[in-house]
Amino acid sequence: MKKKNMIKSIATFAAVSAGVLFAGSQSASASTVKHTVVSGDTLNKLSAQYGVSVQDLAQANKIQDINKIYVGEVFTISDDGQVSVSDQSAVAAAPAQAPVQQSAPAASSVSGSDATAKDWIAGRESGGNYGAQNGQYVGKYQLSASYLNGDYSAANQERVADNYVTSRYGSWSGAQSFWQSHGWY
Repeated sequence: MKKKNMIKSIATFAAVSAGVLFAGSQSASASTVKHTVVSGDTLNKLSAQYGVSVQDLAQANKIQDINKIYVGEVFTISDDGQVSVSDQSAVAAAPAQAPVQQSAPAASSVSGSDATAKDWIAGRESGGNYGAQNGQYVGKYQLSASYLNGDYSAANQERVADNYVTSRYGSWSGAQSFWQSHGWY
């Protein structure tokens, strides 16, 4: 019986020590949730979801415009209402879960300011990564996987993104304007 209690004490001490090492100045007993921002998330939505004020979310993450958060950002929210930005390098280093063919993209039919807007959106949505995945959203332009019909190749992502943007916004510049006012496209 004494040996069992000693093992339990050692395991508890190791778990608490590990928690302190990994949590830094946070309490090892605080429960935390990591939330990766997906297209359509807003600070208001996250505030309601986690019971944290919009102001606390914005302040902890140094967000100047509460209407703009970016896909891929990771917020750590503890059960005591504390919010912090997680290490973003972990998000960038995470392997893609969808099979992605890393081929050269097809030539895009857009140029000039539309090409600039297209690059801007790709940078905000995935950092320009054809292999990015966030839930059901896949690739460089974070398109719904259902739009890609299982073909995650760069050429298909380019073609589908161009068609989607043209049908919904008329142009990549229009899509960028929408994105800037809504935080998604």
